[in-house]
Amino acid sequence: MREHDVFSADGTRIRLWRTDADGPDVLLSPGLGAVPAVWPEVPSARVHSWYHRGTLASDRPADPSRIEVSDHVADALAVLDDGGVERCVVMGWSMGVTVAAELALRHPDRVTGLMLVAGAPGDTFASALGIPGVPAAVRRLIGVGGVAALKAAGPLLDAVLHRVPVPDLGGPLVGSLRHYLQHDWGWYFTLALALGRTPRLDLTGVTCPTTVLAGRYDFLASADGVLGPVAALPQARVRVLPNTHFLPLEDPQVVVDELELLLDRADAVRRAVHEDVDGPLTPRSRPRA
Repeated sequence: MREHDVFSADGTRIRLWRTDADGPDVLLSPGLGAVPAVWPEVPSARVHSWYHRGTLASDRPADPSRIEVSDHVADALAVLDDGGVERCVVMGWSMGVTVAAELALRHPDRVTGLMLVAGAPGDTFASALGIPGVPAAVRRLIGVGGVAALKAAGPLLDAVLHRVPVPDLGGPLVGSLRHYLQHDWGWYFTLALALGRTPRLDLTGVTCPTTVLAGRYDFLASADGVLGPVAALPQARVRVLPNTHFLPLEDPQVVVDELELLLDRADAVRRAVHEDVDGPLTPRSRPRA
């Protein structure tokens, strides 16, 4: 994996990361503040991603209000342009689902397939606390209030979490936890409030192949909030799995398998639309042994 800096449309310096695999390009819209190690390795695709504004190695914007979903989409486009990627499959996890979905709506020419994992496309807080009988308005009120309280407690969280000892047990996840605990937590929850308040996105305009994975025991993004917005999409594949919000860590092989299938579906659509069906096959579309 390699990292380097790019500049987004408003001049904010963004640190991107990119894997070295030889395969189709895939853009990962990550969970807020997430590091690469929390996402399963995809050996057959070249994955492009970035660190959110003001987290880890990316700068905060000069204008602190530039943290809306449109700003994150601009960062995603800067990552794609830096990699010379015109069109690719886009996948999102957690709050990254909102950014991935907005990218597909605003720039359908750049997105050949969409994979949404354990996250609702907008109105994030209304999908939290998936307890039967709790109205969305109440969920939203509790979610916004809880995150606002955590934002206010940012200095206390910094004082505590920055000093939490993490045993040096080796492995990427332990190192990732160490980096994650070093977030500026006031800023982290500022980002979460801004992105979480994005209105629910209408995905009826999405025409590319789409895959949605929801966790049955996910109390941060309930299955109904994750699945509802894609119910009417003609090319949607939906799976509800016996997992929590951390599905990529709990069942990484399912995520990789579903991504592989989505890449095949996107490739089939591309061939049907842009190429003679009887013409030469691409590496992805050759029959498997």
